[in-house]
Amino acid sequence: MIAYFLLVHRYPEQFKRMFRAVYAPGNHYLVHVDASSGPALAADIRAFLEPYQGTEILPPKRALWGGYSLVDAELRGMKRLLAMGSRWTHFINLSGQDFPLRTQRYIADFLAEHPDTQFMRCADQQEVRPDTMNRVSHIFIEAFQRIIRTGIPRSFPAGVTPFIGTQWKIVSRRFCEYVCHDPAVRRLKRFYRRTLIADEGFFQTVLMNGFQRGAVVDDDMRTIDWVPDGEIKLRPRTFTIRDATRLKISPDLFARKFDETEDSEILEALEAHLETPFADTFKPVPDRVRPPSPPVIRAGDAAALEAA
Repeated sequence: MIAYFLLVHRYPEQFKRMFRAVYAPGNHYLVHVDASSGPALAADIRAFLEPYQGTEILPPKRALWGGYSLVDAELRGMKRLLAMGSRWTHFINLSGQDFPLRTQRYIADFLAEHPDTQFMRCADQQEVRPDTMNRVSHIFIEAFQRIIRTGIPRSFPAGVTPFIGTQWKIVSRRFCEYVCHDPAVRRLKRFYRRTLIADEGFFQTVLMNGFQRGAVVDDDMRTIDWVPDGEIKLRPRTFTIRDATRLKISPDLFARKFDETEDSEILEALEAHLETPFADTFKPVPDRVRPPSPPVIRAGDAAALEAA
């Protein structure tokens, strides 16, 4: 059983297509509609979800890109999902512009083969991304719907190594319980509240410092094309029908991002793909090549294992 946390702020019809593709009875689905999206979109999503069992809407708050509010939304989502049911084993976060590349049966079977495994991109921030250390070495304040750069320096918490990755993840229920409720995480919550783009570092740093993590796969199981975009440096390229073959044969479980106002044909192609045996049948990795625990497995290794 899977717990999904779904972030929506625009394109309600596209979100509905994605939701239908990831819905399966027995799973739990918690939807966060950004407060800045307006009451009409929230009402539309609420009405759409009404017939589906196991779904709820998280009380809305504004979530600002680059701010701790995105971390706060996810923590609130994890807490609520923990309360919604005791039988789910893995947490998956998605945006309304994501889409699955495999069916729910495939994904459930895949996760059953990886109990207590965390799928999250995790890199030593100082070693691999020193250019981003300014995000944590100075105080940033989220206020008035923007990020304020104070220029005030500060030290990272003693005895903790900062890690960095992406916002997207598949993590175990045990990790959700730890990050939501363990007192050891409180100081990192306080620290990251005053950082920049905390959603790409907070969960990685919690995972790799102190949590008895078992196996960690350095992969978020998403197909994403990162392209340059000015000051942001990288953004996910929008997939089109020209990417259909690549997405259909991808070893990943999901892809992002999509924009049906730009190209809806790719969504139609992926909806048809989900009806095929290739997208529905998971073939377990033989024991002889399964990853040992607890080392971190790099993305290339994960792809190779999945293809084996």
